[in-house]
Amino acid sequence: MSAGTQHPLSIDDRKMRWRQFMNPAEIGMRMRLVQFDTNRPARPPLWPDKRVERTDWMVRDYHWQAEQAVWLDDDKIPHIDCLTGTEIFAEAFGCAIHRPEDNMPFALPCVHNAAEAARLKVPELSASTLALQFELADEALARIGAPVPLRLPDIQSPMDIAALIWEKSDFYIAMIEEPEAVRELAEKVRALLTAFVDEWFRRYGTGYIAHFPPYWMEGGLTLSEDEVGAVNPAMYDTFFLPELEALSARYGGLGMHCCANAEHQWNGFRRIPGLRLLNLIQPADVIERAIPCFGNTVAHWHHVMGSDTGSGRLPQYPPEVRAVLEVHAATREEAYRLAEALRREAMPGG
Repeated sequence: MSAGTQHPLSIDDRKMRWRQFMNPAEIGMRMRLVQFDTNRPARPPLWPDKRVERTDWMVRDYHWQAEQAVWLDDDKIPHIDCLTGTEIFAEAFGCAIHRPEDNMPFALPCVHNAAEAARLKVPELSASTLALQFELADEALARIGAPVPLRLPDIQSPMDIAALIWEKSDFYIAMIEEPEAVRELAEKVRALLTAFVDEWFRRYGTGYIAHFPPYWMEGGLTLSEDEVGAVNPAMYDTFFLPELEALSARYGGLGMHCCANAEHQWNGFRRIPGLRLLNLIQPADVIERAIPCFGNTVAHWHHVMGSDTGSGRLPQYPPEVRAVLEVHAATREEAYRLAEALRREAMPGG
């Protein structure tokens, strides 16, 4: 298909499609994403002293996405990418942060036993390091001059954040020997997390792009849940599920990413009320088992480990489930071709 024959949907129409896609009553709908990153602005290091460079990148990257949406017929929604690592909440609690030259920042634990966890205080949001996230978003929005969508910063579950704060070898022992101390720290984390999310939604609205993978969400909260891979189902029920239930109830649903080897927790995932979209990153055989396990109870956007999505290899979704089809293009002409191929594959459900 030539460039001139494509008629990309408007941004409002794309949002409407995502809204439709998230409805469990919708059977077999497919969303279409062609990832074409040639000439995309290179992101700067995520360091506090790179504030100007980060804001410049956020603005330039938004305009790059907006220009692509004019010619590429898929379901992406241009947005301001509030890019962070996993470190931001642990840093607010006092963890030192390692910032490599060529990778994402990560937190170093600041708690090594239950007594230290008990002494940890919940920081006041506006006086914490998290204030930088609002400042960057505000600056980028002011420069763009329009209320465009934001991509949510990297959010983990309260237990996952607690596992960054508390040195893990002791943390897992404490889950058995001092479970109340672990729950108390997770409750402190949840207090800060919800204060942050409440303020984010108050400022920027509840329509946004999930941190990973980047899908449009209206209401609800999107997060990562990975520590469940290291515990048994009973510990999931004790420590993790209550937190996920509380967050889903507070925000009206959840979208969840999990890259852990956590097949033993799938029955627990199915019991999360309001789970809207599930993203797993696993080998092909695991994804093949996950799709019928969850069926159309959730929207699916999975990534097969080691696959070359540019060659068209995608998880095999049965006709009745809602799924995101994602491919990668190396050239503009390939992007056009793949968009048309996905459009055909998405019919009639799309």
